[in-house]
Amino acid sequence: LTASAIAKELGILLKEDEAITGSELEAMSEDQLIKRVKNISVYARVSPSDKIRIVRAWQHLGEVVAMTGDGVNDAPALKAADIGCAMGITGTDVAKSAADIVLTDDNFATIVEAVREGRGIYDNIKKVVAFLIGTNIGEVLTVLFAILVWRETPLLSIHLLWINMVTDSMPAVALGMEKIESDIMSRKPKSKGQGIFSGGLGFQVLAQGFLFAILALVGFVIGWKLTGDIVAGRTMAFFILAMSKIIHSFNMRSTKSLFTIGIFSNKSLCKAIALSLMLIVVVVFVPPITLAFQLTSLSLEMYLIAFLFSFISIPIFEISKKSGIIRSWS
Repeated sequence: LTASAIAKELGILLKEDEAITGSELEAMSEDQLIKRVKNISVYARVSPSDKIRIVRAWQHLGEVVAMTGDGVNDAPALKAADIGCAMGITGTDVAKSAADIVLTDDNFATIVEAVREGRGIYDNIKKVVAFLIGTNIGEVLTVLFAILVWRETPLLSIHLLWINMVTDSMPAVALGMEKIESDIMSRKPKSKGQGIFSGGLGFQVLAQGFLFAILALVGFVIGWKLTGDIVAGRTMAFFILAMSKIIHSFNMRSTKSLFTIGIFSNKSLCKAIALSLMLIVVVVFVPPITLAFQLTSLSLEMYLIAFLFSFISIPIFEISKKSGIIRSWS
């Protein structure tokens, strides 16, 4: 009665929920507990073994189970749960050792904030990994296809090294600083076996790799055939691939429209992109450095074509997000 009264006051025990004692729980079989566990909100006077049974019942239903506790008798259930959370102030050393998380302030609201922060970090890791792998797949496909078809490479090793150092690294680091999305706590918990490329992210990575390869190869052919100089083709391929990667980092900020989240809301990314663009301009437009990179000057028309190609990913990804082809990766 005491436990039920407190739970009702806290909003834990609702009209349709049950409250039972440890003796009632002990009388239940495992199958009975699994069937009823969703309707039971309050347990009173339970033993350490009862707590483990409750955890196991929820896990049997496929749920990710968190357990909070502070005493020695909570340690077995803390260990059995997917996430054990011990109290840092009032908790015993045994409970802290068995737990995955220790609340240094003993405040349950901190758990919510920790989950929010953890989801945000994981989200950003996925964005960075997808950006880096997808763009690098584009490089590999560009070189591979060109060698198979024309027996020529559109990108030399120095070009690939520069692209990876400048157009990959700085935007990738800035993507890791993306703000936590407002709806992140409304998402369902992830399955323990769910991989980082689940939810369509793996398909998106491959698709963007093919997209960048196509853009670079088309630019390579245009530059080569219009001028008759393969160096001009390589310059086009280099410029398009480097620029399109930088622009594409905007697409990877969210599965929501870029115009919804705000184009310039990630200040770190804006700074990284500005610096990357400056370094690309130096390589492409400063003659001694252009020569050192085995590139050449292009006509204004060709630079314009390359520039337009670099922005193609923006409308493609915006349409994909709007149509639902690209949706939440959670």
